[in-house]
Amino acid sequence: MERKIKQQIKGFETQDGAGVKLVRVLGHSTMEEFDPILMLDSFDSTNPKDYIAGFPMHPHRGIETISYVAQGQMKHRDSLGSEDTISSGEVQWMTAGSGILHEETLPASERMLGVQLWLNLPAKDKMVPPAYHSIKNSQIEEIKLESGVLRLLAGVYKDKKGFIGSYLPLDYYDIQLNPHGSVTIDTNKDNFVMAFTLVGDAYIGGEFVKEKTAVKLTQGDFVTIKSSDSNAQVLFISSTPIKEPIAWGGPIVMNTREELQQAFIDLDRGTFLQSEISYE
Repeated sequence: MERKIKQQIKGFETQDGAGVKLVRVLGHSTMEEFDPILMLDSFDSTNPKDYIAGFPMHPHRGIETISYVAQGQMKHRDSLGSEDTISSGEVQWMTAGSGILHEETLPASERMLGVQLWLNLPAKDKMVPPAYHSIKNSQIEEIKLESGVLRLLAGVYKDKKGFIGSYLPLDYYDIQLNPHGSVTIDTNKDNFVMAFTLVGDAYIGGEFVKEKTAVKLTQGDFVTIKSSDSNAQVLFISSTPIKEPIAWGGPIVMNTREELQQAFIDLDRGTFLQSEISYE
């Protein structure tokens, strides 16, 4: 059975961090419908003033943050001692788990284009040790399609395997289609599946979708994605719904209000991290 569009969401313009302009496509109002994807922020600017202020050091607990920089750069530093830069086409995958502090700086570039996802962690994994991993271009397989290319950012595509997260399964593809191109993706009928039109308009499940739109798909065995009369770049995301209570406060996502309150108590007391590292 073919998957069709159940919901389309455009999001709204906002600012985060030290004043980074972005579009918040998914958030609090969509967290149940798009479970396990809590948030999707979209970045697209040719004006460095929109983003160079970056995201100063801040905490996370209970989630994984997955950033894909289609164009531009993102520099990462965290309380584990990790320092890394991802560039055009690369992915930053951070498991906040029991608690991490990190900062992201966005150097000036010709175009800053990409998205950040927040992937929820199940209750049993909320307090796992934090970790950082980057997926470089050399680790991302580019699979030729009849009318484009599929970049396997994470997970599995047919007999190909990319980076596999330690907790929830996540298939994450960057599908780049030439004008009037198409691709049909087979899906596990019970999985959550969504797509985001990063660049250009597209037809998904037979329905027209404008650029910078997230769509949730109905259950089914496959979905067909087609470009219009121009190039299209569509992000495909598939995972397993968690179906657990969500208590969300700022950068912390737990299952109960008590757990959420405890996280902020830990921050106040300096017991948030497994090993405290101070930053000037």
